[in-house]
Amino acid sequence: MDSARCWKGFGWGVVATIAMSVLMIAGLLTGMSPMPKPIPLAIMGKVLGMGTPKPMLMLLGAASHLAYGGFWGGVVASLTSPVTVKKGLSLGIALWLGMQIVVLPFLGWGVFGLGVTPAIAVATLVLHLVYGATYGGLMDRHARPAPAVHAHA
Repeated sequence: MDSARCWKGFGWGVVATIAMSVLMIAGLLTGMSPMPKPIPLAIMGKVLGMGTPKPMLMLLGAASHLAYGGFWGGVVASLTSPVTVKKGLSLGIALWLGMQIVVLPFLGWGVFGLGVTPAIAVATLVLHLVYGATYGGLMDRHARPAPAVHAHA
């Protein structure tokens, strides 16, 4: 395994996680998000208990979210080359499905968030597609051949 490539994938996975997180935070701040709270914050609250100070939950939630996105970026970079937008989107969809069937039920929100609202499934899919497109678009962007330029006579 190429550790430099793994770390590069980790870094771009973190960048992609930031991209999706900015959109998630914007949705929460504008009231457009169907989620009762940011999922990383909800996970930390469930794991550590809601008696944990909110700043600590927010810090740990953000750090774990960035680490999780980076981890999967590193895994994909280690397993495939080049990473493409299509592969990034596939990763985003796989992570979204895992969240829908494992994380959301763990939070008590039900499979696909149906215990709260079906809109959670749609909103989180959009966020994960942003993650995947960002990761896939950035990871190996310099490794792709440039489009052919045709000269006209």
